[in-house]
Amino acid sequence: MKTENIMNLSKKIALAVAVGFFANLSFGQSVQEGVNYVDSQKYAKAKQNFTDLINQNPKDASNYFYLGNANLTQFEPNFDQAQESFNKGLAADPKSYLNKLGLASVKLGKGDKSAITEIQQIVKDSREKDAEVLFRAGEALTLFEKNNAPDLAITYLNKAIEKAQKAGVPANYYYSLGDAYRLKANGNSQIAGQALTAYEKALPVAKSKAAVYTRIGTLWMSAAQWQNAKQNLDKAIAVDPTYAPAYKALAGFNIKYQKNAEATQNLINYAKYADEDPYTQLEIAKLYFINEDYANAKTTLNSVFDKVDDPIKYRLRAYIQYGDGDYAGAQENLNTFLSKVDKSRLQPSDDGLQGLIAAGLAKDEKDAAKKAQLEALSQQKVAIAKAAKDETLKWDEELAKVKGGINAASVDQGATSPEIEALKAKVAANPKDTDALYKLAQEYQNVQNWNGAILTWGKMSSALPDWAPAYYSQGYAYQQAGNNDMAKASYEKFISLVKPAEIEASKQSLGYAYFFIAYMEKDANPEKAKQDIAKSLEYEPTYQDAINLQKTLNK
Repeated sequence: MKTENIMNLSKKIALAVAVGFFANLSFGQSVQEGVNYVDSQKYAKAKQNFTDLINQNPKDASNYFYLGNANLTQFEPNFDQAQESFNKGLAADPKSYLNKLGLASVKLGKGDKSAITEIQQIVKDSREKDAEVLFRAGEALTLFEKNNAPDLAITYLNKAIEKAQKAGVPANYYYSLGDAYRLKANGNSQIAGQALTAYEKALPVAKSKAAVYTRIGTLWMSAAQWQNAKQNLDKAIAVDPTYAPAYKALAGFNIKYQKNAEATQNLINYAKYADEDPYTQLEIAKLYFINEDYANAKTTLNSVFDKVDDPIKYRLRAYIQYGDGDYAGAQENLNTFLSKVDKSRLQPSDDGLQGLIAAGLAKDEKDAAKKAQLEALSQQKVAIAKAAKDETLKWDEELAKVKGGINAASVDQGATSPEIEALKAKVAANPKDTDALYKLAQEYQNVQNWNGAILTWGKMSSALPDWAPAYYSQGYAYQQAGNNDMAKASYEKFISLVKPAEIEASKQSLGYAYFFIAYMEKDANPEKAKQDIAKSLEYEPTYQDAINLQKTLNK
């Protein structure tokens, strides 16, 4: 699964505002504290801090801006509360450029691109005298992944940096400049290098070095430079073990590498050092789901479900119920989300999830006409997500899993034994116990609980992602369960992981894997099937089924 898109929880490039931002500006210490809270993703404390400042001085329009901006920079923007704060700021000072920028940011976040022109006019009206206004204009143009203007942001941020030179450039000016280049890069390594340069310029002036290293780490992650990413995330935690965003980024790293146990520990630390803001808890629940830790995802979501008004909670509950195989419940919550949410917040993944749920419902539908309708809807909706190149889930793989009926509930409905129950308890106590996982998968196979074997071999692969035999065994289990598409995918993964030094010992398994793949390809892609069957016989020259298939293919 992919960390980025499940809830599209304001996938803002910005981590928020840097520690030390106000060190060189004429703001009070308590404002700086609020900004520090935002940077550490302690949104509840930040909002309380700015609310206290407003109560102390209701006539200071800037405090309303910072409160509103905290509502924008949290994981899922609360546009209504942000807009309310900005309007109050303008009531206190109708000329407040910051609050005018805030209202334009709300429009932009909702998908109204005319807000870009509004931001330009606000900057023009300010005569570009105030570095803070220039900075906030640039920041606003980088906040939202789908609605942004990186080139214009770069212009404003460079002007802000130039204007702030005398007093000293705050670190977050460089952060937002890096974010703008990052948005612009879109795979261009040269432009991404400019983002890195901007972040590195923040190092000498940033009070929180962890914030800088975390940014650099996530930049390397986006470039798939995993070693550099890990080094910088480790540096972030080394200089500040309480800096929550570093643990969140590290969780994403470990999820990518399918190190589920490590990712869970990262999320526990993240929750420990962030705060109890409901939207932060929603983010944590989302990450637990991506990490396939459905129990913690459900527990975390349930703890804040009634505290959050945002309909995004229904989307997340639908995902969790889908993961549990509760397709009817998932459909109900997804429908609630779709009926309540602003249409500008819909994602291609919403169509994809509808498709997967429809496939799940079709599986048990007895009415032939309804079943056919659900199956057609499933293909149509999943195709939308795939066409949009949405990577929230591996759509084909998930669809195959649904059709195969594999989930925790289906495992529990299968055969068991005293040995299985004992090993399950052992794995629950230590999810990284690969010896117990191996034995559990074998026991599931012994009692022909193929769903249990499939899921357990999958956990084994997560624990040891480069260990080829786990994928071969999972392919065999898929095959026994009648899910040939997933069996083929597992065998292909097995082949890709066999190292040269392991070939001799793996010849029999390689011969069969290539045979099965050739058999699956023989009608749709006979030329590839010929290549695969030749490889099969290269490893197992006397394998009669492969010999027969080769004769058929060569007719």
